[in-house]
Parts: sequence; C-alpha cells; structure tokens
Amino acid sequence: MAEAAHQAKGGSQKPVKKLFGKLADGTRIHSWSLANGGTRMTVLSYGGIVQSLEIPDDKGRYANVSLGFDNIEDYVAQSPYFGALIGRYGNRIGKGKYTLDGRSHQLSVNDGANSLHGGDKGFDKRVWDIEPFTKGSDVGLHLSCTSVDGEMGHPGTLDVNVTYTLTEQGDWRIDYEATTDKATVVNLTSHVYWNLEGEGSGSAHDHELEIAASHYLPVDSGLIPTGEPESVVGSPFDFRRAKRIGEDIREAHPQLLYAKGMDHNWVLDKGTTTEPEHIATLRAPSSGRTLKMATTEPGLQFYSGNFLDGTLVGTGGKIYRQGDALCLETQHFPDSPNKPSFPSTTLRPGQTYRSTTIHSFS
Repeated sequence: MAEAAHQAKGGSQKPVKKLFGKLADGTRIHSWSLANGGTRMTVLSYGGIVQSLEIPDDKGRYANVSLGFDNIEDYVAQSPYFGALIGRYGNRIGKGKYTLDGRSHQLSVNDGANSLHGGDKGFDKRVWDIEPFTKGSDVGLHLSCTSVDGEMGHPGTLDVNVTYTLTEQGDWRIDYEATTDKATVVNLTSHVYWNLEGEGSGSAHDHELEIAASHYLPVDSGLIPTGEPESVVGSPFDFRRAKRIGEDIREAHPQLLYAKGMDHNWVLDKGTTTEPEHIATLRAPSSGRTLKMATTEPGLQFYSGNFLDGTLVGTGGKIYRQGDALCLETQHFPDSPNKPSFPSTTLRPGQTYRSTTIHSFS
C-alpha cells in the first residue's frame, strides 16, 4: 500500500485487479485500482462503479471523495446508483414510454410511473468487461457491454464502450461510445456522489458550486420536465456565480418541494459541443479540494442527495444522511424522447454515439 501511495504521488500506477466479491449466482466481481497525477481510483466490474476516488486536500492529505460501499452485497441490494455507469437512458422518461419512428416502446418502470436510469436492470447492474491500458503517460480502463434488442423495453442491440482515463495531471476523463442495429435512444452518464471533504464526513451543503447555465428545466411532481426552460435569475437555481449549496436549498420554492431539494437539469449555456468545455466548479472550503468539470453534453443534472435517509452505511463505516453528497451528471435532458424541442437522443444504425466528460481536481 505504501508503495502504491508513493507511485500515485510521483507518477502512474498501472491498473491492479483483485477479487471484490461474488454475486448470488457465483459471478466473480473484480476491482481495478489505478492512480496517476495524484488521483487514485478503484473501479468495479459490477456497474462500472467508481468504488472510491481519492484526491489530496490543500495540505496533501488524501480522502475518498466518492460515496460507496465496501462490499458487493450492499451494491446489489440497496445502492442508490453510487458511482455507477448509467444507461441505456440516464435520468427519467415520463410514464416509461416513448414513440420512435411511429412505434411505441414500453420501458421498465422503476420510479413511480416513470423509468429511471435505464429501468430496474440498467447498466448500473450489469457486469462489464474491463481491459486495462497504458498509453503514454495515461493509465485507464476500457469497459464494454452489449444490451440486446428489447432489453428494458428499448429497441436495437446496443454495443457500448466506455473509457476511464487518469491523466498525468490527475484528471479523470470519461469517453462514451455506442452503436446500434436499430433506431433507439441513448443517454449515458456517471453517477458519482461527491463530498470533497471525504465520504462520511457529513453534510455537503457548505460546498460552493458554480454552473455555467442561465436556464434550468422545471419539473412536475414526478420530476419530469414540463418542457420549457426557465431562467435561473431570482431563483434558488442561480449558480452562475459560486454559492453555497445550502444557501437557498430550504426556500419554500415549489420546485424544491417536488424534489425535496435539487434534482433538476441545468441547460448549459454552451449547448452541445464536439470538444469538452468547462461547465461547473465545485469547491469544499475546509479542505480546499476543488473539482472542475468539462463536457460535450448540453445538460447537467444536479442532485443534492435528497433521498439519502440514514439507512446506508458507507465505505468508511459512517451513515449517509440527506445532503451528505451531491451528484453532477453530464447528460442530455430528461424525457427527451417525449420532448421534440429538446436536443435529440436518437441513435440510428451507422451512427456512433459519442460523449466526453473530464473531471479535474486541485
């Protein structure tokens, strides 16, 4: 362990594979540990889950800043998507239905009347094939899976490839790619729960957040966008300048009541881009740890950990309570297949879905 820590500070550590546990059917789940540029990461073959992500504070002290569990049983039985790869469709699809090219598709419904994060057996519950790599000064993992035609109600056999890269600067880069043999919809994202003071350290409401977005998407009581972007000006949703997450989160705003906090999509000012552009900064004042995010995606789902309820015990043996972490999910908009005015999430044969998000730490 000491040698690995030294390598993490001074350069790269090639991915190391270990047995993490077994599923009920005997399937072996492995962990892959890697490090580069001062960032350390452990990834599971189950769900492509980031089980831990360690970065130093302003005094060089390391902490795991990603919520999770220390055993596979808890991930299977009760994980609220801790650290997982999400698909086929990240976020919600209203009433679990959409029509594509004149055909209606009924999806797996797992969030009230809606489909959430791919249904009850989404990509977060798949066992991914993982291949480690080193390329120049970078180290990383190639993750792949195939979702067959009709899985969770979606048309088309979808081949998915996701690359996690740790760069020599310590950045964590995610590159998503997918192809299909029938027209379908795709919206992939990562569901890390961040607390830059360290998982299990308590509330993240003192974190300061800045989002480059002048509009957000209001939702109905089922957290499905109503369809029209709304200006953030004069609302609790204005993060154009950095402010404490807890500053406005208890305001008596109808949207906050629906979500028990924030669980909304911000319409990024930059729109969809071919190369990643900066869209958000998260900072923890006590530790000085900072996360900067860049993406090609047009939206950012900010979820303030509203449904953490004190029933989960995390990696470090502490109970997770409401607001103890937050998610910043780069993606297309929720319910896009039912909202023609939203950027399209349709993928057709011969096309390649591509998306990139970069997390930079300091």
